[in-house]
Amino acid sequence: MIVDCHAHLVPPELLAAIRKDAAKFPNVRLIEDGGSLALAFAGGKPTRPVSKPLSDIAGRVAWMAQQGIDRQVVGGWVDMFGYELPGAESEAWSRLANDALLAAAKAEPRFVPLATVPLGDGARAAGVLKTAIAAGFPGAMIGTLPRGVGSTLDHADLDPFWQAADETGALIHIHPSFDAGDVRVNDFGLANGLGRITDAAVALARLISAGHVARYKNAKFFAPMGAAALPFVLGRLKRNYAITPGIGDPVAALGAIYTDTILHDARVLKFVIEMMGTERLMMGSDMPFPIGDSEPMKIVAEAGLSLAQTASINGALAARLFKIA
Repeated sequence: MIVDCHAHLVPPELLAAIRKDAAKFPNVRLIEDGGSLALAFAGGKPTRPVSKPLSDIAGRVAWMAQQGIDRQVVGGWVDMFGYELPGAESEAWSRLANDALLAAAKAEPRFVPLATVPLGDGARAAGVLKTAIAAGFPGAMIGTLPRGVGSTLDHADLDPFWQAADETGALIHIHPSFDAGDVRVNDFGLANGLGRITDAAVALARLISAGHVARYKNAKFFAPMGAAALPFVLGRLKRNYAITPGIGDPVAALGAIYTDTILHDARVLKFVIEMMGTERLMMGSDMPFPIGDSEPMKIVAEAGLSLAQTASINGALAARLFKIA
């Protein structure tokens, strides 16, 4: 079985439900323009419009068939997670999204959904995660900024969420945010070319240093894009661990983290494999975004791996991890 472990989906039914139930979400502003939909949460700036490929299920299935991909693990779209919403409204927003993702996966079994949680409130996020796991989700996709620019995933308020992930054995995909606040990457397309990596790297390095990866051993931490460049800076993190008392061991943590192949250069993938091995590596595309890999099995083929390693990366590990029959 060939499995794409990293993609995004906004089911058309979710867009319809958002429009239909707008009155239930007073802190969500719908911005309609020529058939496109953008959102603004709690008086904040609007998101990008929901791109058509995010909701084009027929087109996605056709692409999967062309690539020989049997299953695709789909999270939502980080822009739409609504962490800015107040407690009960944020929880209801997450549950609405999860209902739509689960329905989409039941209607199209090629999709394996990851839940959304109201990460602005650790206790509510824990409750939504437990409900999602009970409903059949293998885990959740979360953004790096639970309370906007400058916020962190290792804040003590989020401990109930991480405890719930540990108790349920959930996979937690830690996905970079669209705007992490570094204005230097706003030109030259560097928000995609570099900003996603630096945002995810800081978030993961904090979780490692705070001891979360060691503490919540039963949770499955997933850091996309070759573990967000952490293999490259492992030597510096090791040195920092040696001179900074009381922080988590980065070498042990990197050995417990799962990642994907969205690196666009087989030489870089080989380096990640040298640093991490292949036992926690899975093929991914980041569909439908342009910065993603439109031929995701190609880089795996170019890495010069054994048949067993290739089979594991291209689907065997993901099938076990995401409980795909």
